[in-house]
Amino acid sequence: MSLLELFCAVDDFCKGMKKEQVERLLGDGSERRQRAGQLSESEALTIMIHFHQSQYRTFKAYYEEHVRVYLRSEFPHLISYGRFVQRMPRLLGWLCLYLFNCFGQCTGISFVDATFIAVCDNRRINQHKVFKGIATRGKGSTGWSFGFKLHLVVNEQGELLAVYLTAANRHELKALPKLVKRLFGQLFGDMAYL
Repeated sequence: MSLLELFCAVDDFCKGMKKEQVERLLGDGSERRQRAGQLSESEALTIMIHFHQSQYRTFKAYYEEHVRVYLRSEFPHLISYGRFVQRMPRLLGWLCLYLFNCFGQCTGISFVDATFIAVCDNRRINQHKVFKGIATRGKGSTGWSFGFKLHLVVNEQGELLAVYLTAANRHELKALPKLVKRLFGQLFGDMAYL
């Protein structure tokens, strides 16, 4: 998907969500100022998603070396890297809703698998503070890892059907009931699941 196609899809989603949000808002009737930022939600979400499609390992390098240099004409109202990072937690809900909006339809044939998401190198586990108490150690086909386990279900066309994030030491079978709630038909996957 090109950057323009991605932006159009994200922008359409954001416009629909804002319209629905306004319809469902409960208020006291007073007018509240809702100043638009320099960078719209759809532009920021497009940048965040496009980072994961790029070859950059860190978001800072991607933003400073790619977005600010090569994508300046596509995003004329760019903000500083520090300001963008401050906005990211507020955009996480929008990002999750967009992900769920992109789910495909179950066709009766589904594939399930899991992968580790390491949050730090194994030698730095004791010094790691960001996910302390949340991330755990777990063993997989590539050895021991510290972080989380991402469980995915896709259909035969490669469309995402379900996503579930657990601690790295959680067994796949415990995540399976939540993954297959709305699915039907046959499920194929690793022997750890089946």
